[in-house]
Amino acid sequence: MSAQVDGILQVKLPVTDLSRSVPWYCAVLGLRLWMEFVEDGELCGAGLIDDEAGFTLALRDRRATISGPDLRGFDVVALRPRSFAALEQLVARCDELGVGHSGIRGTPDGSYLDVPDPDGTVLRFYHYTGPTTGFTGMEMRDGAFVGTYDTPRSPA
Repeated sequence: MSAQVDGILQVKLPVTDLSRSVPWYCAVLGLRLWMEFVEDGELCGAGLIDDEAGFTLALRDRRATISGPDLRGFDVVALRPRSFAALEQLVARCDELGVGHSGIRGTPDGSYLDVPDPDGTVLRFYHYTGPTTGFTGMEMRDGAFVGTYDTPRSPA
Protein backbone atom coordinates (compact mmCIF):
# COMPACT_ATOMS: atom_id res chain seq x y z
CA MET A 1 0.00 0.00 0.00
CA SER A 2 1.32 3.44 -0.89
CA ALA A 3 1.44 6.37 1.50
CA GLN A 4 -1.42 7.94 -0.50
CA VAL A 5 0.66 11.01 -1.33
CA ASP A 6 -0.11 12.82 -4.59
CA GLY A 7 3.26 14.52 -4.83
CA ILE A 8 5.64 16.84 -3.06
CA LEU A 9 4.11 20.20 -2.20
CA GLN A 10 7.40 22.04 -1.82
CA VAL A 11 11.08 21.77 -1.21
CA LYS A 12 12.42 24.26 1.34
CA LEU A 13 15.98 25.50 0.97
CA PRO A 14 17.99 27.53 3.48
CA VAL A 15 19.52 30.72 2.08
CA THR A 16 21.75 33.42 3.54
CA ASP A 17 20.10 36.38 1.79
CA LEU A 18 16.44 36.34 0.71
CA SER A 19 16.81 39.64 -1.18
CA ARG A 20 19.49 37.99 -3.35
CA SER A 21 18.01 34.48 -3.60
CA VAL A 22 14.37 35.30 -4.42
CA PRO A 23 15.19 37.19 -7.65
CA TRP A 24 17.85 34.58 -8.57
CA TYR A 25 15.40 31.68 -8.32
CA CYS A 26 12.69 33.67 -10.11
CA ALA A 27 15.04 34.55 -12.99
CA VAL A 28 16.74 31.17 -13.39
CA LEU A 29 13.64 28.99 -12.99
CA GLY A 30 11.00 31.42 -14.22
CA LEU A 31 9.19 31.31 -10.86
CA ARG A 32 6.87 33.88 -9.32
CA LEU A 33 7.00 35.15 -5.74
CA TRP A 34 3.86 33.58 -4.31
CA MET A 35 4.07 33.94 -0.54
CA GLU A 36 6.19 35.60 2.13
CA PHE A 37 6.60 34.67 5.78
CA VAL A 38 7.25 37.35 8.39
CA GLU A 39 8.03 36.35 11.96
CA ASP A 40 8.26 38.90 14.75
CA GLY A 41 8.43 41.70 12.18
CA GLU A 42 11.25 40.13 10.14
CA LEU A 43 11.01 38.56 6.69
CA CYS A 44 12.12 34.94 7.19
CA GLY A 45 10.87 33.05 4.16
CA ALA A 46 9.43 33.14 0.68
CA GLY A 47 7.36 30.75 -1.39
CA LEU A 48 7.98 30.66 -5.13
CA ILE A 49 5.70 28.96 -7.65
CA ASP A 50 5.76 27.86 -11.27
CA ASP A 51 2.23 28.78 -12.31
CA GLU A 52 2.28 26.47 -15.34
CA ALA A 53 3.72 23.32 -13.74
CA GLY A 54 2.36 24.00 -10.24
CA PHE A 55 5.52 23.15 -8.31
CA THR A 56 6.74 25.32 -5.46
CA LEU A 57 10.07 26.07 -3.81
CA ALA A 58 10.31 27.69 -0.41
CA LEU A 59 13.32 29.70 0.68
CA ARG A 60 14.06 30.15 4.37
CA ASP A 61 16.53 32.61 5.86
CA ARG A 62 19.23 30.46 7.39
CA ARG A 63 19.26 32.62 10.53
CA ALA A 64 15.62 31.62 11.16
CA THR A 65 16.31 27.88 11.05
CA ILE A 66 17.14 25.64 13.97
CA SER A 67 20.62 24.57 12.87
CA GLY A 68 21.64 27.07 10.18
CA PRO A 69 22.15 24.31 7.57
CA ASP A 70 24.85 24.85 4.96
CA LEU A 71 24.26 22.78 1.82
CA ARG A 72 27.10 24.08 -0.36
CA GLY A 73 27.96 21.51 -3.01
CA PHE A 74 25.00 19.26 -2.17
CA ASP A 75 22.24 18.54 -4.69
CA VAL A 76 19.34 18.60 -2.25
CA VAL A 77 16.76 18.35 -5.03
CA ALA A 78 16.63 17.01 -8.56
CA LEU A 79 14.07 18.65 -10.80
CA ARG A 80 12.80 16.88 -13.90
CA PRO A 81 12.80 18.96 -17.08
CA ARG A 82 10.08 18.17 -19.63
CA SER A 83 12.60 17.17 -22.29
CA PHE A 84 16.26 17.20 -23.23
CA ALA A 85 15.49 20.37 -25.21
CA ALA A 86 14.24 21.99 -21.96
CA LEU A 87 17.58 21.08 -20.36
CA GLU A 88 19.39 22.78 -23.26
CA GLN A 89 17.15 25.84 -22.87
CA LEU A 90 18.06 26.03 -19.18
CA VAL A 91 21.76 26.03 -20.11
CA ALA A 92 21.08 28.90 -22.52
CA ARG A 93 19.14 30.81 -19.83
CA CYS A 94 21.97 30.34 -17.32
CA ASP A 95 24.51 31.50 -19.90
CA GLU A 96 22.37 34.55 -20.71
CA LEU A 97 22.07 35.43 -17.00
CA GLY A 98 25.75 34.73 -16.28
CA VAL A 99 24.82 31.88 -13.91
CA GLY A 100 27.45 29.17 -13.51
CA HIS A 101 26.56 25.54 -14.24
CA SER A 102 28.14 22.15 -14.86
CA GLY A 103 27.14 21.80 -18.48
CA ILE A 104 25.00 18.86 -19.52
CA ARG A 105 26.45 15.53 -18.40
CA GLY A 106 25.34 12.09 -19.48
CA THR A 107 24.59 8.99 -17.43
CA PRO A 108 23.41 5.57 -18.58
CA ASP A 109 19.84 6.64 -17.77
CA GLY A 110 19.71 10.20 -19.05
CA SER A 111 21.39 13.58 -18.77
CA TYR A 112 21.73 16.11 -15.97
CA LEU A 113 22.75 19.68 -15.32
CA ASP A 114 23.92 21.08 -11.97
CA VAL A 115 23.29 24.76 -11.19
CA PRO A 116 24.61 26.12 -7.86
CA ASP A 117 22.41 28.81 -6.31
CA PRO A 118 23.95 31.97 -4.79
CA ASP A 119 24.77 30.01 -1.59
CA GLY A 120 26.34 27.09 -3.47
CA THR A 121 23.41 24.69 -2.94
CA VAL A 122 23.19 22.61 -6.11
CA LEU A 123 19.98 22.34 -8.08
CA ARG A 124 20.15 19.22 -10.25
CA PHE A 125 18.03 19.02 -13.38
CA TYR A 126 17.83 15.39 -14.45
CA HIS A 127 16.32 14.37 -17.77
CA TYR A 128 15.81 10.77 -16.70
CA THR A 129 15.13 8.30 -19.50
CA GLY A 130 15.76 5.00 -17.72
CA PRO A 131 13.20 2.50 -16.45
CA THR A 132 11.50 3.00 -13.09
CA THR A 133 10.61 -0.66 -12.66
CA GLY A 134 12.98 -3.04 -10.91
CA PHE A 135 16.17 -1.85 -9.25
CA THR A 136 19.38 -0.25 -10.50
CA GLY A 137 22.32 0.82 -8.35
CA MET A 138 24.70 3.42 -9.73
CA GLU A 139 28.28 3.63 -8.51
CA MET A 140 30.43 6.75 -8.64
CA ARG A 141 34.09 7.26 -7.72
CA ASP A 142 35.69 10.67 -7.42
CA GLY A 143 32.60 12.21 -9.03
CA ALA A 144 32.74 9.99 -12.12
CA PHE A 145 30.30 7.25 -13.07
CA VAL A 146 31.85 3.79 -12.68
CA GLY A 147 29.00 1.40 -13.39
CA THR A 148 25.72 -0.11 -12.30
CA TYR A 149 24.77 -3.02 -10.05
CA ASP A 150 21.57 -4.98 -9.51
CA THR A 151 21.63 -6.12 -5.85
CA PRO A 152 20.65 -3.45 -3.28
CA ARG A 153 23.25 -2.62 -0.63
CA SER A 154 20.73 -1.03 1.75
CA PRO A 155 17.73 -2.63 3.43
CA ALA A 156 14.42 -2.02 1.69
